Amino acid sequence: MCVHLPFALLPPQKIQKEEWRPFTHCSCPTSPERKMRSVPISSLGQYNIRFLSCFTVLFLSSIAARINLCSDLPFNSPSASESNSFDATLSLRTLNLDGHISFDDLHHAAKDFGNRRRHYPLAILHPKSVSDISTIIKHVFQMGPTSALTVAARGHGHSLQGQAQAHRGIVVNMEFLKKPEMHVHYGKLPYVEVSGGELWINILHETLRHGLAPKSWTDYLHLTVGGTLSNAGISGQAFKHGPQISNVYELEVVTGKGEVLNCSEKQNADLFYSVLGGLSQFGIITRAKIALEPAPMKVKWIRVLYSDFSEFARDQEYLISSKHTFDYIEGFVIINRTGLINNWRSSFNPQHPLQASQFNSGGKTLYCLEMTKNFNLDEAGTINQDVETLLSLLSFIPSTLFMSEVSYLEFLDRVHLSEMQLRSKGLWDVPHPWLNLLIPKTKIHDFNKEVFGNILTDTSNGPVLMYPLKKYKWDNRTSAVTPEEDIFYIVAFLSSAVPSSTGNNSLEHILAQQKRILDFCKKSNIGMKQYLPHYATQEEWKVHFGSRWETFLRKKQVFDPLAILAPGHGIFQKAMHFSQ
Repeated sequence: MCVHLPFALLPPQKIQKEEWRPFTHCSCPTSPERKMRSVPISSLGQYNIRFLSCFTVLFLSSIAARINLCSDLPFNSPSASESNSFDATLSLRTLNLDGHISFDDLHHAAKDFGNRRRHYPLAILHPKSVSDISTIIKHVFQMGPTSALTVAARGHGHSLQGQAQAHRGIVVNMEFLKKPEMHVHYGKLPYVEVSGGELWINILHETLRHGLAPKSWTDYLHLTVGGTLSNAGISGQAFKHGPQISNVYELEVVTGKGEVLNCSEKQNADLFYSVLGGLSQFGIITRAKIALEPAPMKVKWIRVLYSDFSEFARDQEYLISSKHTFDYIEGFVIINRTGLINNWRSSFNPQHPLQASQFNSGGKTLYCLEMTKNFNLDEAGTINQDVETLLSLLSFIPSTLFMSEVSYLEFLDRVHLSEMQLRSKGLWDVPHPWLNLLIPKTKIHDFNKEVFGNILTDTSNGPVLMYPLKKYKWDNRTSAVTPEEDIFYIVAFLSSAVPSSTGNNSLEHILAQQKRILDFCKKSNIGMKQYLPHYATQEEWKVHFGSRWETFLRKKQVFDPLAILAPGHGIFQKAMHFSQ
């Protein structure tokens, strides 16, 4: 009996255990009639040529089979997956595209920044137009549940757990999509219209030419618009402006059916809010209108240290809640870093050089508060007074006050300099087992005590960010999930593992520490949510979304009913045809 089950009813383990039965009438992947039905009429001439070539190969293979049957050597027929891939490749070659599909040199699309998972696609689409993406998805959708093909959008490849990969599927190289060309619009609500594959660093350069800039950022700017908007996009400005998904006026999206739809708060609103923070589950973002504001020319950049966590947290929470405050606020946890002050001296000036030179951390865990105040040249005379007033309200260690003055561009692109240094040392393309957690304010002290008092004591193997955000700055209509408190902290463990190491900097050791952190959160009922989430089972995803799971599921059924999009997240399995 042949059954079509919707993806939501198919448990992952069921799909994995079922075997294809390719030679039944309903699922034969080599049936000429089946292929002809899936090919556009305009491509029949080209298809007949390819089919004759295919028939010749099959004929010669049948001769080889007869020879093998008369010998003592075993003959292994092609597996169902091989047959399906051959059939899918053949059908993809018939599509009329502005760009092109490549079936070779696939290794680049099979890895990401996390450098832990490697799933090779069947093909890579290099789109020149939005219609290319629509054509591909529509083609896969029309193939129906009998096809195992999936589609993943890949931006700059900065995902951590293979989220932008598609095993034996199609990866869309979004950086090839250059339309629409970037265009800045003035007016009461200025915005920039960009391609979903555009890098934020390029947007910054272009908008600065017009004296404008996006309001909200990520710490690293060499990421695509579609990639960050599919998650949230947060940095030290988020307490003030909200995440990047709270600063979008309009999107163009290609759904899991291949439909190209414009959406905003007033048009196709359900799709608009579903896609923002939706982990690419409902559509591929191909165009966006990003809110802009006047850009400052300069930045007063400040760092101070705390030895007491309560004072560190209290000052951060005060600053993000005050009307008169800094423009950027982030915090760091510093574990066993005795030479930190000396490292700052190359780019920061100590307010009290003598006291700074005498400071000794004693191997203690310290907390760094990093802040900026934006200004223009005509404000240079008053900016120092503003900064001093704000700093006088804080309880940091006085001798650890360091300042720097840089351009707005230099500050926003600060992480790229570190990237170049790591690349020059061969330390960039290593495993990055990052863990990003959103912790409710009422639990942050318990979390700090356990994690930085018992679990991470010797080293963190990379930066650890910790700073508060305000929930009301996050639009609850989007798909992004946050803790149920007015203030919550992002705690990001940005670890790097050393390949082949077996010590404290090994991948296994870092993952073991992270498991202890997650186990503690679960046992202590911390109420945390993962940011850039990754889970192994659908049950864990249900817990992640909580009361919003049914809404998330309903939207998936509406916008991507066959679960074609973003298979790397592992939230849904594609609806498949099987016999029982």
